[in-house]
Order: sequence, then structure tokens, then C-alpha cells
Amino acid sequence: MTYGLMTHLPMMRRLFPATLALLAALAAPACAQAQAGAPEALEAAQQALYQDALLALSEGRRTDASRALQRLIEQEPRHAGAWLDLALIQCSLGNADEAERLFATIETRFEPSRGILELISQTREEGCRPWTPSSSLALTFGRGIDHNVNQGASTSTLKLGDGSLELPLLDDFLPKRDDYTVAGVEYLRDLTPNGTIGFAQLQSRRNDALRNYDTDSLFGGIESPWRFGKWVLRSTLVAGTVTLGGHSYQRQAQGQLRVTPPLSLPSNTVFNLMAGHTWTNYRRLANFDARTMELRPELSYRRSSVYASASLGLLNDHGDAQRPGGNRHGQLLNLLVRAALPGGLTGEAGYTRQTWRSARPYAPELLIPQTRDQATQVLRGTLTYPINKNHSLVFDARAVRNRENIEIFQYNNRQFQLSWRWQP
Repeated sequence: MTYGLMTHLPMMRRLFPATLALLAALAAPACAQAQAGAPEALEAAQQALYQDALLALSEGRRTDASRALQRLIEQEPRHAGAWLDLALIQCSLGNADEAERLFATIETRFEPSRGILELISQTREEGCRPWTPSSSLALTFGRGIDHNVNQGASTSTLKLGDGSLELPLLDDFLPKRDDYTVAGVEYLRDLTPNGTIGFAQLQSRRNDALRNYDTDSLFGGIESPWRFGKWVLRSTLVAGTVTLGGHSYQRQAQGQLRVTPPLSLPSNTVFNLMAGHTWTNYRRLANFDARTMELRPELSYRRSSVYASASLGLLNDHGDAQRPGGNRHGQLLNLLVRAALPGGLTGEAGYTRQTWRSARPYAPELLIPQTRDQATQVLRGTLTYPINKNHSLVFDARAVRNRENIEIFQYNNRQFQLSWRWQP
């Protein structure tokens, strides 16, 4: 079991960077006039620095944006847009004296438009309050149907050795269907003015009859944006624990780095390279601990109300020396599409295919001499209907098909869940 916090946790959108981008556009005429006599190469460098500042704002890195704007002003003191953006950032950080000095400079050195003067006046009236972290909370409660709670085998018999010996499986190893109730809490909070956030997720599931398969999970982590020249980086650290049937079952920690290189791509298209390392400790299973490394490129497209992404990566899993099958390697394919639908609905469809190939025979001493070769496919769909600003209904459907050369590990599953979600 792996957590899904980083892929399913919603990220807050900050209005402040978008406001600054609009104001920068309003100030562009004055800026262009000031730079009319600058050499083309210098002007291009200054424009690139200004774009870096706006990018930092869009990512919530206000401190980085402030530094970039200060460097730009040192190079080109007549850049009106940089002065205005820097003044608003300083005000948002609670630096009232510095913001007032910058506003006064704009009023005396430049000829700001009426709209800019009104904005400065309104900002002064509201005051420059110290930076306060924003946060978001989401509560979820739902009911669902799980057609294979225990991941029971698709076959009813166990073949040993060369297959000549065949034994019937006990009923406990066959698929079991049950209804369940699920509840969850998600919390997200800014930690620094430079875009670092902390997050936590708690989820609890209770089956109606198969209580030995009840699960609880708690995960938390930190995510930080970085810049290295024109390269954009985002690091994430996550740790958590999972219980099964009321007993501690698994502990997990993961570090991930997402890198966005400065490539020339079509508009609305982004290329990322993700690298991660996951450590998994099974509390009640001997010799099953794992250290999994992942390298995965991702291509995404976002335009208006449509988002799509595709990634294909390599996996390498190192286990304990006594783990059945030893080390293993595999691949991960992930496809995702999200779009606005008629009637206020939002639809999401995803497909995942993960393969594993073990390094040595699984368990010859138990008459299972095959080298495990596994392919798991997951197809899922989600429909979200907003009841009002704070409440929404979410319907999830999921189909799992796990195919292996060792028949007793093969299983199929279908899940359906209807949830109510509240975000204050």
C-alpha cells in the first residue's frame, strides 16, 4: 500500500501573484518607455529577470521574487513595473516602511496612471499587515462497495512444484465482498513566505463485516519550491503509518524531487523529471521491507478547464536478503485527464500500469519455484459535483486487474464510492 497524498491533495491557489501580474501589465507602457534606449541584449536580460520574478510569485516564492526585483532595479532603476511589484510584495510581507518608501518613489520618479495611483491609495488605507500563513481544511465522509476486500486470488486452487500437485485454496484466500464507510481529514498550511507548505492527511475505513481488513492511515509532509538558475525544482518529504485490523501494519517515508528544465515547448505544455526514494517497513511481516527508487519523466498540458498528463518511469526495489524473490525492477505508466463537464461537474479519468520482475525464484522451499512476473493495471474515474461553495459530492469508480505468472497472486477488484466533501 502506498499513500496518495501528493497526487490527490488539492493545492491552494494564491490570488496575490495573479494580481501582481495584472498590475505589471498595467505598468508595462511606462516600463517600455524607460527602456527604449537600452541595448537589445541588456533589455532581453532584464526582461528575463523580470519574468523570473513573476514566475517566483506564481509559485508562491515571494522572498525569491523580491530578491529578483531588487536585482532588476539595481540594473535598471527606471523599470516602473519592478518598483510597483516590489512595493506590493514588501507590503504583503508586513514591511510597511519599505513599502511606503517604494510607493513614494513611484509617485515622484514616474508618472503612474490613475489606476496605479488608486491601487497605491487603497493599499495604504488597508495597511501592510505582517505575513500570516494561509491554510485549508477538507473533511470527507463516504460509503463504498469493495468487491475484493482481501485481494483474494482469481483461482480457487494452488499448484505446487511443476504443477502436477494441485490443492484447493481455503475460503480465506478467495475474494470477499463488503460495504464500507470511509472518513478523512486533509490539512494544508503555508510555512514560509517563500512557498514552503506543510500538509497532513488522516483517513479511516471501516468495513461492515470484514473488520480484520479495517485500515487507518496518517501521513504528513513538507513541500518546498526552489530555483537553480532557470531550472525550477520542487522537493517533497512525506512520512506516515498504516494500520490493518487495528494493528500497526506499515511505516513509510518518501523523498521526491521534481525538476522542470528550461525547455522550449509549445504553450501550456510543461516537462518535468521526477526522482524519488521510498522506504517501506512492514511491522507484522518478516523480510518484506523495501527501498524503492523511481525515475520518471512527465509531460503535462493545461489550458482553460482541461488538464492532461502522461509519465513513464523506471522502478528499482531493493529488499532484505531473505525476501521472497529478492530484489526486483519494473516500470510505471501513468495517464491522467481532468476536465470541466456540463452541469458544473468536474470529471477525472486515470490509468496506471505497473510491472515488477523479481531477480530470483520466489520460494523454492515452499514449492513455488517461479520467478515472479507481475503486471497491475488500475483504471479509475471520478465525478465531482459542487453543491455550493463549501460542499460537494464525489463519486469514484475503480477497477484493478493484477496478472502474474504465479496464479495464486492474481486478483481482480472493483470499487465504487460516493462521498460528501466539506471545505470551510
